[in-house]
Amino acid sequence: MRDATMMLRQVSYENRAFWRNPPAAFFTFVFPLIFLVLFNVLFGNNTIEVEGGATNEATFYVPAIAALSVISACYTNVAMTIAINRDDGVLKRIHGSPLPVAIFVLGRVVHATLVALLLVAIVTAFGAIFYDVDPPTTALPAFTVTVLVGAAAFSALGIALASVIPNADAAPAIVNVTILPLFFISDVFIRLDDPPAWLDAVSYVFPVRHFSEALQTAFNPFVAGAGFEPMNLLVMALWGLGGFLFSLRFFTWEPGI
Repeated sequence: MRDATMMLRQVSYENRAFWRNPPAAFFTFVFPLIFLVLFNVLFGNNTIEVEGGATNEATFYVPAIAALSVISACYTNVAMTIAINRDDGVLKRIHGSPLPVAIFVLGRVVHATLVALLLVAIVTAFGAIFYDVDPPTTALPAFTVTVLVGAAAFSALGIALASVIPNADAAPAIVNVTILPLFFISDVFIRLDDPPAWLDAVSYVFPVRHFSEALQTAFNPFVAGAGFEPMNLLVMALWGLGGFLFSLRFFTWEPGI
């Protein structure tokens, strides 16, 4: 009970800290919407024929941007925020409290996951209102579970990455070099219809591709069944577990350099 209370308090603290920085919170939610508008402007929103029927192209933009928004909020933002807080001495002050590393990590993961759920809801509603995209009502449980697993996994990975970032100045370069290339090879920014075999194999090693595919499946109106992708969910969960265990072992409260 004591650990649960501490984690809830940590989640509450993270939530207050997040909303007390209005510019950062504002652009966290606006950033994916800008990309969704750009995708529709640059690539169009024409009706396309796919297996099972016809739909508009925005139906496939929305889950891609949902993946982008979750990863940005749960991986990029978490890693950079922790690196900045470490340099500013915020983590050192937290370390002076009885808060264990595991509770701190879980608090960050839970809060980032809640932010991700709100982000995905906004992106989906924006697509439905402005681009006539049908929300995944039939596969809503699969879509929700995918978002939850993906958000938790990328949050844990963001904290794990922060554990090896030496200082805040290095954070943007390290975070971007570890995630931006994966966006291009994982059907997030662009769909690779016939990629080289080696590139396709590399993309399946990392969780971004599995997250993107699982969201696309749950959002596809012509997919039969509940829309779950067990293998993709398993890969993401394993990456998230690895990130969590890595964080417990190597997380540092003070800057290394």
